[in-house]
Amino acid sequence: MTAQQRSAGERTDALEVWIDQDLCTGDGICAQYAPEVFELDIDGLAYVKPPAAPGEEAPLLTEPGAAAPVPLPLLDDVVSSARDCPGECIHVRRVSDGAEVHGPDAP
Repeated sequence: MTAQQRSAGERTDALEVWIDQDLCTGDGICAQYAPEVFELDIDGLAYVKPPAAPGEEAPLLTEPGAAAPVPLPLLDDVVSSARDCPGECIHVRRVSDGAEVHGPDAP
């Protein structure tokens, strides 16, 4: 496999996002950037939610470490959320190998 093929595979590999609620500051920046993926719950912390059909509301995934798929059209917004999060608690990883590609633990 060439470096170009590997790079192309990394760009198209499925990604998922999760939030470490122990570090969440509840600023809501993530929900402003990508409300389809992030939402603040009644406890004031952010959680992820899976994609929903048009006109439907997705349930918040409130279990510790729960991850939601990152829809490709929202990738830039999710990455911006991870980059700008003051709590540094948003983690984006590849589904195939679990490697963090954006967030506080990314290389």
